[in-house]
Amino acid sequence: MFNRNPCLRHLAAVTSITLVAGCGVLSSASSDDKGPIVVGTTSAPSTLDPAASWDGSWELFRNIYQTLLSYPSGATTPEPDAAQSCGFADTSNLVYRCKLRADMKFSDGDTLDARAVKYSIDRIKRINLSGGPAGLLGSLDRIQVVNARELLFHLNKSDATFPFVLATPAMSIVDPDDYPAHSLRKDGKVFGSGPYSLRSYEDGKQAELVRNDHYKGFAELKNDAVTIRYFQDSGEMVDALKDKKIDVTFRGLASKDIVSLRSKGADNGLQLVEGAGMEISYLVFNPKDPWAKKLAVRKAVAQVIDRAAIAHKVYKDTVDPLYSMVPAGLTGHTTGFFDDYGDPSSSKARQILSAAGITERVPLTLWYTTDRYGSETAPEFQEIKRQLEDSGLFRVSLNGRPWKTYEEGYRKGEYPVFGRGWFPDFPDAENFIAPFVGLQNALGTPYPAPRITDTLLPASRRESDRGAVVKEFEAAQQILVDDARLLPLWQGKQFVAASEEISGGEQALDPSTIMMMWELHRKTSW
Repeated sequence: MFNRNPCLRHLAAVTSITLVAGCGVLSSASSDDKGPIVVGTTSAPSTLDPAASWDGSWELFRNIYQTLLSYPSGATTPEPDAAQSCGFADTSNLVYRCKLRADMKFSDGDTLDARAVKYSIDRIKRINLSGGPAGLLGSLDRIQVVNARELLFHLNKSDATFPFVLATPAMSIVDPDDYPAHSLRKDGKVFGSGPYSLRSYEDGKQAELVRNDHYKGFAELKNDAVTIRYFQDSGEMVDALKDKKIDVTFRGLASKDIVSLRSKGADNGLQLVEGAGMEISYLVFNPKDPWAKKLAVRKAVAQVIDRAAIAHKVYKDTVDPLYSMVPAGLTGHTTGFFDDYGDPSSSKARQILSAAGITERVPLTLWYTTDRYGSETAPEFQEIKRQLEDSGLFRVSLNGRPWKTYEEGYRKGEYPVFGRGWFPDFPDAENFIAPFVGLQNALGTPYPAPRITDTLLPASRRESDRGAVVKEFEAAQQILVDDARLLPLWQGKQFVAASEEISGGEQALDPSTIMMMWELHRKTSW
């Protein structure tokens, strides 16, 4: 994600508004004399229970729970965290072995052993929440506890991506004494083994994190405490940054605020860190809806949508148009929607509908979340409505809901067409295909795609060299283009705004764009 040479990182991978006189000028020692580092974000958790989350709640989970494997700063492949070592025990990628670090404990002092790991992952499968993380465990047959520190994961099919799955915050290890085996924990408390303990939590408002003295893993904490404040609006969040009520912003910066920070941030003592990102935005068509289920309608929408206009008019070019569900920068990326549809064209869309016998304006209801993906979501959907209606082919209604009720709605299949964002579970093309297909998927909307699920993905999982499965990923993407059940819109970048006294922003983002709060610290000298 970032160049590992610290001097080159400032020059090549990071856009900083403040003047950088040279490398090595600032001390990296932590300083907590001003209290906890306060981080602002517009992405509040939907749950505190890992068995319920396949969404942005992972940003909090990464910091308070622990997984067997994770991503140290700069890593793009999983490395041991709660585990001392992990690896396939055979040449067929069917048995995966992990050995835990010695004397592991949860934040409350309870023992963390192999039994707790098995319990945590088995629990996800037992609860099997619709749209939840059980969908990540399709290749897992059973878990064998060898002894207190060693486990074997027996897979039902070869899966070279299984280590990536274990590194997702969905596989967070929980204390069997505190988390029910067959239901979700709902008391608002957390006992994990991550770098931080959750001292207090106000739903949708604030999370207070303090150093977990029982933590054993790769993370080296550069601060003793972090408070995360949840905002509804980017402007409100940036105002808080300017007023020194928060120290850092992450997730949800509006494009106008990014543009302003680029040009005028230094005047307010602020810096902007910019990095490549894999966040994507897309539309989902519900096959239960009488109009959205028609292939011709979906293809006509795909033919009309002007991604470049959305990126420029709404997002001020802080995002890039996306023509495949697999973003640019990952092995196997294609531009299938552009290759098949070319430039936006109302006349071509009309021909698609006419060939299917559809001559009247198509009524569509589009849904979006009002408080999840940033302040531009509503203007983005207004622009989509404008484009579709200006074609003369559609009559569009818009509806929005807060994330918690919005998520419940799409899991129940209530929305004809709805918007989603996706932050990768792990940096592999598979993770932009597999979660969205099959009878059980992250969208709560069944999408049978047997050639993808039964042939292409299993073939790719047998190959540890991910560069050797480009053809499988290209074929899968073409099926997604042909079906037009999912319509990619744009690919985002990563932006972290911070006061000039904060360091570590460029190291704090892992490959799945989750902030590692322990990398943040105050500069102690100039």
